[in-house]
Amino acid sequence: MKKLESGDLPLEESIRLFERGVALSDSCRGKLDAVETRVEMLVKRGRGVVAQPFDPEK
Repeated sequence: MKKLESGDLPLEESIRLFERGVALSDSCRGKLDAVETRVEMLVKRGRGVVAQPFDPEK
């Protein structure tokens, strides 16, 4: 991030770092969405909270 903000990188390097940042952001968003879904599944079970593996296909 600091490298991009400095403005001293060649355009191609800046684009490469930006693309990497977008890919990491997408990956983190996917993991966060999966965790949020799992938490919702646990909360919906009420008093009898039982953890179950998250299945993104369901």
